[in-house]
This record gives sequence, structure tokens and C-alpha cells, in this order.
Amino acid sequence: MTPEDLKAAIEQAIQTLADDGLNLTVPDKLTVERPKNRDHGDWAANTALQLAKQAGVPPRELAEKIAEQLRANPGVDTVDVAGPGFLNITLNKAAAGQLALDIVEAGSSYGHSDALAGDPVNMEFVSANPTGPLHLGHTRWAAVGDALTRVLRAAGADVTAEYYINDFGSQMDTFAGSVLARLRGQDVPEGGYPGQYVQAIADALLERHPEWADSADADIYDQLRSEAYELQLADIKDTLTAFGVDFDVFFSEKSLHDEGKVADAVARLREQGHIFDEDGAVWLRTTDFGDDKNRVLVRADGNPTYFAADAAYYLSKKDRGFAKKIYLLGADHHGYVGRLKALAATAGDDPNENIEILIGQLISVNGARLSKRAGNIIELRDLIEWLGADALRYSLARIPTDSPLTLDPEVLRSASNDNPVYYVQYAHARACSVERRAVEAGVEQAPVDPATLADPTEAVLLSALADFPRVVTDSAKLREPHRVARYLESLAGSFHKWYDACRVVPRTDEELAAVHGTRLVLDRATKTVLANGLRMLGVSAPEKM
Repeated sequence: MTPEDLKAAIEQAIQTLADDGLNLTVPDKLTVERPKNRDHGDWAANTALQLAKQAGVPPRELAEKIAEQLRANPGVDTVDVAGPGFLNITLNKAAAGQLALDIVEAGSSYGHSDALAGDPVNMEFVSANPTGPLHLGHTRWAAVGDALTRVLRAAGADVTAEYYINDFGSQMDTFAGSVLARLRGQDVPEGGYPGQYVQAIADALLERHPEWADSADADIYDQLRSEAYELQLADIKDTLTAFGVDFDVFFSEKSLHDEGKVADAVARLREQGHIFDEDGAVWLRTTDFGDDKNRVLVRADGNPTYFAADAAYYLSKKDRGFAKKIYLLGADHHGYVGRLKALAATAGDDPNENIEILIGQLISVNGARLSKRAGNIIELRDLIEWLGADALRYSLARIPTDSPLTLDPEVLRSASNDNPVYYVQYAHARACSVERRAVEAGVEQAPVDPATLADPTEAVLLSALADFPRVVTDSAKLREPHRVARYLESLAGSFHKWYDACRVVPRTDEELAAVHGTRLVLDRATKTVLANGLRMLGVSAPEKM
């Protein structure tokens, strides 16, 4: 019985009491928690305290009525009423043992649910300008954004991961001018991009088009601009692939302008009644919806602003059927929250429902060197080569994104319990090793015998395994994949303690018994959950270390 199953049983108990005449309704939020003292049971609930006033009976009396209903559930062993009306619930060992077998049979699907099934979700993250390589500033949302996408999908959400390519505007001209200067053997213009990657792009273009060496700048500029952009975007995609980050859509800002969607967005917002004209410019009255100032969409010279493209992009997401749009932005984008929510409102959406903006705080890496190739930044590809994609991704995903983060390379590169990713991956590798040795010794997975689950570490481990679906659902609902990472560390700790206390492979002086087959199921269930959780974080689950 999982925590979700237990919640359903409590809800059913409440409904039964209501049908019998008590003034009760099932609450919107019903929680079960681990008791601080495990001697008090597997789970605790304050449901009676929550509903006593509504029912018009003392909390303890109501708790007794709920407990009576729960005791009839085959998955529940005992229910005690404590204090003013707390429910302390101990699960049936047979049900817990069956859960381990169910986990093994479910395999990679265990932990998944349809809790967030419904309207399609657009998840936009990273979205770096295609004028240079991905660097440290993009790393956090690359890891966390991809992990959150995976967790949301595990909870049943229909998510499209999207990268918005800022391939329109003056920065693209600056980039092209920098590449052209390097192709000519010149210094980049003032304000240009000085990194060696620009020289590498220029060299690649000259090798592809040797005739450009003698061509006039004006004759080759447009094609050079286009091909330099394609090469840099390919580099970004290659780096993301090396980091294990996959996007479903790469959306071009330039396409919004080329297809007239920016002008169309202005017209649509005018129809909504939130546009006004002043001093020759076109304005969006975002202050009506909490923004600190109104925003210019079209300047007096007739050129659209960057915010006009933001508006067209938002409407594009809406037109593509995404009822929920999630933006993952960097620490320097706090000012975007108000304007984007106001934009959603002017487009006729509910800013509290249809748009969500998450801000990630800055990260740093002790001892990281600036990239020789990129010049003044720490490149993501260098971090991957130095620290490893697994260690980097896990370390970024395990800390709440609203907290600044400094990574310690010595810890991340160490094969020790101080390294969180090593600690969890080692638990998975150990579970695989236990399984291999058990099979070699002739241990066979057998029907779970609850009578053999006598060691206290087994109850703790089974309870932890049962909690995985709840953790995944909560992580998805709260947009906090770090909950999965912290759960995995706790699970690994419970597994290591169980491993020290209980043998799956019989000693040389022991005969094979039902307990060994039962423990093999528990080992395999743990291996499954560790692998599933690591996969949700985009981290590998090695079988040997």
C-alpha cells in the first residue's frame, strides 16, 4: 500500500461516515506523514483534527470512527488513535511485501502516474543566444529544466520541451560582423565577440567557401551570417546532447518576424482593448494587470521592440494549444515576471493558471577556469569534461533553484559518500551486484513471505519504496525535482543499512530458504526505484562501479 493508496482509503472512510449521516466532506488537501517516532507506526494523519469542527464531534471521537473504517482495509494492520485525535497507521506486512513484488513487475513505470494528466504544457528553458557556446550561466536550467520536464512527464503531464532561439536583432549582426572580421584576419569590431570559437567558425566557413577570401564583404555577408549562425547553433545542440538534454522544439524568433506574427500579435492585442498610441509609439497597457509600467511594442520609428516578439511568442504558444506555459529564467530576469504575467492577461489568459515563471539563482564552481576557446566565460562543455555530466546534473538538480549554489569540484570528482551522486549510484551498483551474486548462488525470486521480513531495516526500506510515487507527484506539482534527488539519497541510506543487516546470499553454512528469495525481491525493487529516480534526473544508473 503506497501513501496514495492510504489517502484513498482515508477518503473512502470519510465518505462512508458521510453516507452514514455525519456532516463530512472529503477535504481538498489530505496528507499522510511519517511519524517522528517509527514505533508509532508507518504513517500518521491529522484528518480527524481537520474535520472535527465540520462534523460537530470531538476530534478524538471522529478519529476513532475513521480508525474503525480503516481497520477493515486488508492493507492496514493496526490503527491507533493518539493525543487529541491523530491516526497512527501500521501497514500490513503482507501488503508491504507484495508492494516490493509489484515494483519489480512494474519496472520502469513504477513511480509514474496520471496525477497531472490534462492540458498540454510548454516548458521553455535555456534559450541562449546563438552567438556563442553554452556556459556556466546556462548550466543550472539545462539540468533542472530537463529534470523537471522528466518529472512532469512521469506525473502524467503532456510536456513539450522548447528552446527559444534568439536569432533576430542586433546581436546577430554583431556576431556576423565578428566572424567576418576574423575571416579577413582582422580584430573583431568594438563590442564584438572575441572568443576563439569565432575564429574557428571563420576558419570552417573559409574552408567550405575558399572563394570568399577574395570576395567583397557585401557579396558574402548574408550567406556568412546564415551559415555562421547554423554552425553555432549546431555547437549548442551538440553540447546539450552531451549533457543529456533533449528538446522537442527549437523555435526561431526570426520566424515570428519573417512570417508577420509580430505585427499580427500587436493587432490581436489591440482587439483585446489593451493597446494605446502615444508619442508615435504603440504601447501595451500592462499596468492594468500589475506590471510596474506600460510596455512599448512598436517604437516611434516603426520598429518592433523585443517585448513585441515576446508577445508574438506567447500567442504562438497559445495558438499551438499550450494551456500552461512554463518559463524557466535566469537570476537576472526577475523583472520579467510582472511583464510576462501582465502579457498573459492582456492576451485573455489567466496569469495565475496559464503562465508560470521560475527564476533560478546563480551558480559558481570553485576553481573553474575561463574557457580558452570562448574567452571570458566558463563553457558548459569544459564543465562536462572536467566534472562529468552525471555529477554536474545531479548536483544542480538536488538544490532548490531559488538558492545560490557553489559547486565543489573535489567533492564531485570523489568516489566517496561525501559525493551525493556517487552515494546514490553506488547504491544502485551494489543492488545489481547483490542480484548477480544471488543468482550465481542459486537464489530464486520467490513469492514474498511476510513472515521473513522481521528485521527493522526491512520495514524502513519497504516504507521508503512505497513513498516514491508520492515524491514524484509532489515534485511535479511543486516544480521541485530536488525532492527526487533528496529522496534517492534517503533511500540509498536505508538500502545500505539493510544491506549491512540482512543477507540475500546465504552464508556458506546456511541453506537456501524463503527469506533469501524474499530479500532478492526487495533488492530488485530497490534497484528499480533507484534507477527510475536517477533517470528522472537525467543521470545514469551504473550496474558496476
